[in-house]
Amino acid sequence: MDHSGHGMNMDLPPFTLGRGLELSADPFFLISCLVALALYAWGVVRLVRRGDKWPVGRTLSFVVGVLTILLVMCTKLNDYGMVMFSVHMVQHMIISMLSPILLLMGAPITLALRALPVAARRGHKGPREWLLWILHSRYMKIITHPAFTIPLFIASLYALYFTPIFDTLMGSKVGHIGMMVHFLAVGLVFFWPIMGVDPGPHRPGYIMRMLELFAGMPFHAFFGIALMMASEPMVGTYKNPPASLGIDALADQTAAGGIAWAFSEVPSVLVLLALLFQWYRSDQRQARRTDRAADRDGDKELEAYNAYLASLAARGR
Repeated sequence: MDHSGHGMNMDLPPFTLGRGLELSADPFFLISCLVALALYAWGVVRLVRRGDKWPVGRTLSFVVGVLTILLVMCTKLNDYGMVMFSVHMVQHMIISMLSPILLLMGAPITLALRALPVAARRGHKGPREWLLWILHSRYMKIITHPAFTIPLFIASLYALYFTPIFDTLMGSKVGHIGMMVHFLAVGLVFFWPIMGVDPGPHRPGYIMRMLELFAGMPFHAFFGIALMMASEPMVGTYKNPPASLGIDALADQTAAGGIAWAFSEVPSVLVLLALLFQWYRSDQRQARRTDRAADRDGDKELEAYNAYLASLAARGR
């Protein structure tokens, strides 16, 4: 497939990590990431100015999440990803599985709900009310339900790479950008209800979240194994890599499959650790609430007993 319509330099030198990290900004992702950072910073500053606190860890997580998107879409990795299946798979894995987790751990929806102004007049909707309306809409309930997110997560691999859809999208710059945005969006809606950091319409218990997490991961591993075991190149875009790269298409596909298979473990571990930590903190908060309730009940019983003793003493007199 000819990628010259992308403004792609087909005479790329052999790929090395240092060469891949050279800047090569995609305008759409560069502007989008800068806007996301600016909006998040505005929210944090707004909270701080009115005397509220916002966890530093959440800010760092969100910033690192945005930086991972810039890494794969605004460096030479993106250029090499157009002609090397293995590099493209690194992009896919990061932007669909690592970036969403880091962004969600930054709790951007919670920050927006706390920072956005409310409606100036009763009965009117301000930015905060509109966001709440969207969060509780039927549309959000559908796209965050596991019956939708898990099949979408799986289809984004098999239906895309094993059909002509992938080659069609890679044939234009707009198609390529749309595909990468799709990967990011799928990762966000898949991990959002599982992470449970931000409020959402679908919020299952911790056991159910773990089941949702592990429901999609085996299919991800099988996808990588299928690429590794194929006896011929399966994706038309990468069947004829530029001679200047000095790579074999089948070997590159095998490497891509290995990356997909190995990377499926990374988000599983990260999310599982986050869930266990949330579960522990939730139990701690519940225990403190129970202790406070028991203390209040004990105080009431003590007050009642003292009143009873006082009444007996009064009768004796």
